[in-house]
Amino acid sequence: MADTNEGASSADAVPSTVVGTRTEDLVPEALSEALEQSAEARAKVEAVADDLDSMGESVQRKLADGATAMSARSVLRANRGVKESVDEVALDLHSVVDSLAKGLEELRQTSDTLADVQEALQESEAALGVAQAETADAERRAMHDAATGLPNRDLFNDRAAQAIALAGRTGVTVAVMFLDLNDFKTINDSHGHAVGDVVLKEIASRLIEHSRDEDTICRAGGDEFLYLLLNAGTIDDLRHVATRLIERVCQVIAVGDVELSCRPSIGISIYPAHGTSVSELVAHADAAMYEAKKSGAGVAVYARPA
Repeated sequence: MADTNEGASSADAVPSTVVGTRTEDLVPEALSEALEQSAEARAKVEAVADDLDSMGESVQRKLADGATAMSARSVLRANRGVKESVDEVALDLHSVVDSLAKGLEELRQTSDTLADVQEALQESEAALGVAQAETADAERRAMHDAATGLPNRDLFNDRAAQAIALAGRTGVTVAVMFLDLNDFKTINDSHGHAVGDVVLKEIASRLIEHSRDEDTICRAGGDEFLYLLLNAGTIDDLRHVATRLIERVCQVIAVGDVELSCRPSIGISIYPAHGTSVSELVAHADAAMYEAKKSGAGVAVYARPA
């Protein structure tokens, strides 16, 4: 199985300077500085414009007063002041342009970093999804039989314990059937394990056909199956279910050109008459199955109360 730490290694690729950073903190310092300088430069431009307006108004007043010429020195002095202001504004605007260029470059780098972060997060999410899927698959395989896909004995025991606990609280009927395939060893020996696996899968499928959502069917090992029934009904109901199972399981199984069949024997135990624990119910169903096998009846209920 793939290393489930893959997601963690991808997450480590996210720059630590970005993780936990507010959006406003991602604005480059140079860009913020340029915006401040731009505001200052605008104020200076407005001041120069005001100076030019003032100078123009002064000239108009003097002309209105009858002046036909202005002192060259006063004109030069006024022009020099305006030129100095304009030059100062030009330098400020040049500084603003430089700061903006620097800020935009930092912003581009920030954008690239965010793109890298997004890519790393997507990789982390993908790796996490793969790890979760593999973990779920591993858990499923750990609790199910590889040959038939049925729950294994561990999962059966867990569900049986829960059923017994529920029965103890509510009084519902819980029963365990122990099923053994009488002719399966002959099939394995005569046709090989590959054919035997096909037969086991078909038997498992047929058992599932006759189960309810609240029931659990388990492959106990080899040619043996366990069937847990919740709210199972009366003994007669259980005998009827077991008889129908035998009829279905006995039907011919075609494997290629070969037709095979297995006749099962089934033993039944009931909570609490035949045991109050999972191990007791399984052991007594197993004993009843051997009684059914010896008698050839096909079905037997454990006769001796626990």
